[in-house]
Amino acid sequence: MSNALIEVRDLAKIYQVGTQEVHALRSVDLDIHTNEYVALMGPSGSGKSTLMNILGCLDTPSRGMYKLNSQDVSQMVDDQLAEVRNREIGFVFQTFNLLPRYSALENVALPLIYKGVGKADRLERAKEVLDQVGLGSRMDHKPNELSGGQRQRVAVARALVNKPSIILADEPTGNLDTKTSYEIMALFDEIHSLGNTIILVTHEEDIAERAKRIVRMRDGVVESDQSVEAFMQNH
Repeated sequence: MSNALIEVRDLAKIYQVGTQEVHALRSVDLDIHTNEYVALMGPSGSGKSTLMNILGCLDTPSRGMYKLNSQDVSQMVDDQLAEVRNREIGFVFQTFNLLPRYSALENVALPLIYKGVGKADRLERAKEVLDQVGLGSRMDHKPNELSGGQRQRVAVARALVNKPSIILADEPTGNLDTKTSYEIMALFDEIHSLGNTIILVTHEEDIAERAKRIVRMRDGVVESDQSVEAFMQNH
């Protein structure tokens, strides 16, 4: 039995589109261990977003097994998935997904409300992670008073606030300029060095090469799975 944090076997996802069946994932096997830093790559339609949604407990597979932290989540219903999501997974999205009327501090504290953490403890933990991402001085600013890079830092802090098993980042630099992208990637390096497991979805090779391992998807299957060194040698 593997002691992987994420264990995926023969995972498939089929969508009904009208009378047609669309095979988004055909048969995926994947193990990801604690404190790995994995980039998930592939062209549009390769299945990487579908795989990410299943790994993030936002969707369920049509077939196959997905174990997260030794718990079989492939058979769970929505409420159970939501609970696993809140406990185990921190999300960072391309579009930041911050609430415009809330300060940076309030945005970061949000996931802790769902966990039932008291207000004083919530704000203290939120301050802690904002300091960690270098935004301690901008806690009271609303998203529209922050730059794109700062907003993404707030989003990263929000992903960290629950102390999740996994950070799932979906094209986290997609809306940022090159300089800001590298700053955000340096932040991910730092988070990884502190022991977090990171799964990064990207279609940009230079971003993927910041990870330690690159899993390439094509047509709903894993086309290659190799270390960054091996990947760079082959390109």
